[in-house]
Amino acid sequence: MRQVRCSFLLLLLWGCFSACSEQGAKKNVPPPKPTVDAALTRLLPHFNQQWAMHKLWEDGLAEVATYDAEREIYKKTRRFAYTLITVKEEFNQEFDVKTDDYQRPDVFPVMKVNQFCRIPTEQYPYHFLTSLFFRRDQPVALHKMTTSSQEWCGTTFKALTDDGTKYAQTYNSYWDGQGTGQRRLRHDVLFEDALPYTLRALNFEAKPTFEATICDLQQTSKVLPAVYYQARLSVAEAAPADAPEPAWQVRVQLDAQKQNTYWFAKKYPNVLLRQTTWDGRTLTLKSVRRYVYWTH
Repeated sequence: MRQVRCSFLLLLLWGCFSACSEQGAKKNVPPPKPTVDAALTRLLPHFNQQWAMHKLWEDGLAEVATYDAEREIYKKTRRFAYTLITVKEEFNQEFDVKTDDYQRPDVFPVMKVNQFCRIPTEQYPYHFLTSLFFRRDQPVALHKMTTSSQEWCGTTFKALTDDGTKYAQTYNSYWDGQGTGQRRLRHDVLFEDALPYTLRALNFEAKPTFEATICDLQQTSKVLPAVYYQARLSVAEAAPADAPEPAWQVRVQLDAQKQNTYWFAKKYPNVLLRQTTWDGRTLTLKSVRRYVYWTH
């Protein structure tokens, strides 16, 4: 009987050891390499994949660019301040957010771009905050995006994640006919919200011209069906009068009637100097600085 008990205990211990070993092995598996859609892969020759690998982003500081901005709300052009924050962060695979434990085996670097503004109107102010995340070595393929709007009528929130074949979006809207839900967006696209970052990584010197599918702006208070444009992008040297310093001009022809134009500084890190869009959104750089805006 004693021998049977000993054998049973040995089997139990072996089972526990095996289970723990398996869990430990799973925990130490590095994050899988993301898949880039074939349509986006064809765009890569036009971009510098190493753009965000520059040592500039290793100093622990965030690039904070402030713009004089305009946007139409209630059929009137509103003037306000717009802030773009660009910084390197370390994510963990388990929660897909900035990690507190840098010794985790599933940590990987991302570039975060926060877009924030407060827009005054006669009725009440509008607030928008959009957070975009790109794997550091992939300035073209969006990894994750959240965007929200807040004003006196309510709050709308959208979260977008890459599931490998499509972008999965969950949303919560205060608009009738929308409410809460989920939808899938195409995986072979650039996002209009991300262009102020993605276009910084263009191989400007080659002055490329190419086509790409672009998903329309998500920084809105509504959750409308996504609009996809078969856009034509072209790079040229900016006219001296169009920018305060030597710059590249990028035209994004969304369709026959809709064009966005972006001006980027020639000098690295190719800060966005100006932006105009077909729907009246404008940005003009007011100041840019690097500093620690958050500490742990």
